[in-house]
Amino acid sequence: MLPGFEKIVEQRIRDAQRNGEFENLEGTGKPLRLDDESNIPEDLRLAYKVLRNADMMPPELELRKEILRTEDLLEQMPDTAAKYRLLNKLNFMIMRVNTIRRGRIEFEMPQHYADKVLDRLSRPGKSINR
Repeated sequence: MLPGFEKIVEQRIRDAQRNGEFENLEGTGKPLRLDDESNIPEDLRLAYKVLRNADMMPPELELRKEILRTEDLLEQMPDTAAKYRLLNKLNFMIMRVNTIRRGRIEFEMPQHYADKVLDRLSRPGKSINR
């Protein structure tokens, strides 16, 4: 903290206490609800917290949601040519997620291959494995 700034903060806190501004606060006497951030790399925790407080999602999660929506749409499409175009888009999105993560290859999201996906989609009642 800046020199002198700490004294100002402490003085304002004491003034607020004397004025009763800390009385009857929401959550008084209850344990703090701390979010589990153990799965987020330490250098990204602050950024993720800022995004969460702004009701935003990290780009990777937004992209994963879009992938799931695209997979659902792909299952419903009757036109084979349109399926191929959408499949190319889907594989590109998966490649982007894997690039964003920069993790180990074992944890990468597998891309979908046209013949495998179209074969599954052509069978009634079947869906893509996620």
